[in-house]
Amino acid sequence: MTKNIQLAMAPIAWTNDDMPELGKENTFEQTISEMALSGYTGTEIGNKYPRDPKVLHRYLDIRGLKVASAWFSAFLTTKPFEETAKAFIEHRDFLHAMGAKVIVVAEQGHSIQGMMDQPVFDKKPSFTDEEWDKLSEGLEKLGDLAHQKDMEIVYHHHMGTGVQTTEEIDRLMASTDPKKVKLLFDTGHLVFSGEDPVAIFNKYQDRIEHIHFKDIREVVVGEVKSKKMSFLNAVKSGAFTVPGDGMIDFKPIWEAIDASGYEGWIVVEAEQDPAKANPFEYAVKARTYINEVTGL
Repeated sequence: MTKNIQLAMAPIAWTNDDMPELGKENTFEQTISEMALSGYTGTEIGNKYPRDPKVLHRYLDIRGLKVASAWFSAFLTTKPFEETAKAFIEHRDFLHAMGAKVIVVAEQGHSIQGMMDQPVFDKKPSFTDEEWDKLSEGLEKLGDLAHQKDMEIVYHHHMGTGVQTTEEIDRLMASTDPKKVKLLFDTGHLVFSGEDPVAIFNKYQDRIEHIHFKDIREVVVGEVKSKKMSFLNAVKSGAFTVPGDGMIDFKPIWEAIDASGYEGWIVVEAEQDPAKANPFEYAVKARTYINEVTGL
């Protein structure tokens, strides 16, 4: 059994940062209290979380929660590097003060993930060679900035962005220094895109330093494709769910993770409409399933 793995829960199940109308009634304190009650020891950061580390520590410490990481939107392909770097340093320093070791980075240049009217499959962006160079060089610079605080960046491949498919992940990994740019492994986004998660994990296990466990509802994903739905409408329709509630068999994925000796966080993340999928109920469902599969 792999040691030194901790389980976290993402707050997006309670309140969606991209669509704040989903879960607007759920408070920050309810969110973290239900996470802790569900048996998780960590959280990622949502928009309702206090940004003062001292204040946030006070809320989390008494619930036995730590900060695993938080999302950072980079615009390395579309804006001057200095703009991204300035925002990144502020984000890095906040996460460092919260004790996090990794920073989740996703390139949002040309991204359609936040657009309600763009079909997530048909309009997915592709980078030019020049943009790939900007992305690779920029990520390495962000990696250097992270190293100043003894932290690492973990790149989040994501639906509706320029790094989504196996080919795109391969190109990013090949064009960046393994010492400076690590990878986030997200089961849901890989399966949604049509990729093989076990193959991706085995290929890049030496660079994977953060994991998201997310499941997919196969019927909804079929509708997303046939009806040419956007990423946000896919979320609202229930494309994502927690491990144990969808189509993904996590047993072979866990076997690969366990055999690799991975250490770090596994974050349960499933952006759903909390009015349709009670966040506490689904957090418990995921925690039970993960225990059955992994023994964690």
